[in-house]
Amino acid sequence: MANQTTEDEIFDFSNSEFTREDLINALNEMVLEYRKLSQTFEEIKAENGCLKNSSVEPSTAQLGETDSLQTELSKLKIENDLLRTKSCELSSENERLSQVMSSWTKSSISLGKLHETQKPLNDKFGLGFSFGESSSEETSTQSDLADDKF
Repeated sequence: MANQTTEDEIFDFSNSEFTREDLINALNEMVLEYRKLSQTFEEIKAENGCLKNSSVEPSTAQLGETDSLQTELSKLKIENDLLRTKSCELSSENERLSQVMSSWTKSSISLGKLHETQKPLNDKFGLGFSFGESSSEETSTQSDLADDKF
């Protein structure tokens, strides 16, 4: 059981497995830890006392610095509020545009389905065939349409 202790281990001193040596070692470790904590506490207490004595009367420079920091903080709060408002506006705009895009996509799909139902059965244009692979009649019709545009 000796040499198995960790910092977070809780000892059950009523357990019969503990030897007298285990108990003495545990108590010695507790005393050492207490001394370290006491020393640290005294150092912090002394440092705190020095800080209290030195900062009883704030200087004019410190007061001016505090005022400028308060002014800067106010500006940052205003800017933060403006950015939050802009973020809300952009979020709502994004949502609106998403709905528009969704509507366009649905319309495009519907238009594509409508176009497919209106194609002649022997029309191979748009199915991966080039002009040369379609029938000569379709090619001449298509080239006539192209000439009409000019």
